[in-house]
Amino acid sequence: MRNDLTIYDSEADRWWSDDVRWVRTLKNMVPGRLDYFDRFIDWQGKQVLDLGCAGGFMAEALEARGARVTGIDPAAKAIAAARSHAAATGRDIRYDIGAGEDLPYGTGCFDAVVCVDVLEHVRDLDQVVAEVARVLKPGGLFLFDTINRNPLSRLAVITLAEDVLGLLPKGTHDPDMFIKPAELRAALEAQGFAVGKFTGLGPRGLTRRGDFTFGRLPGTAIIYMGTARLPA
Repeated sequence: MRNDLTIYDSEADRWWSDDVRWVRTLKNMVPGRLDYFDRFIDWQGKQVLDLGCAGGFMAEALEARGARVTGIDPAAKAIAAARSHAAATGRDIRYDIGAGEDLPYGTGCFDAVVCVDVLEHVRDLDQVVAEVARVLKPGGLFLFDTINRNPLSRLAVITLAEDVLGLLPKGTHDPDMFIKPAELRAALEAQGFAVGKFTGLGPRGLTRRGDFTFGRLPGTAIIYMGTARLPA
């Protein structure tokens, strides 16, 4: 089975334990993403949607930067883990169960939407992008990353990360659902976004536990990040 999203519920009870290597990998990607995203927005006081928030790693990091965060994800157990951790640590984050194709929010609610490790999993990319555009305020910012579709990314993500190194559970991704940068740019521009340059994201070092740390890379052949802004 490919594009197996049950993994986010199956490890929900251990999401914040640091006991599961692939979950730690997801947590370790947050600083590298934000090191790039921080260049484009002052989070303080902004209404931000974390689309595909899972157990809340990105949502909590955004809240710590002063954003007013809402997280949404279809994985109910992961959302329960996110709510529990936020309550235990005194973080004011709203968490909802739902999917990107049908966001349960009014038009123009958010200053920014963050969407990481998500777009390569969705059923309908164009519909998700349309929903992001709908819930953003005029001038709102979309910040995202996803996986390129080519033989190199298939080798890196499927063969190495899933099958050999175990950085992700086998079946997490379907390589046919990976998204070429030109395809994502076209989907964004169709909704009126002004799309910025894309940059890469990948391993930059190792922790003492032997886990990868992540940061910006010049190449976009595997994982790439970007931003897109609606007209004001």
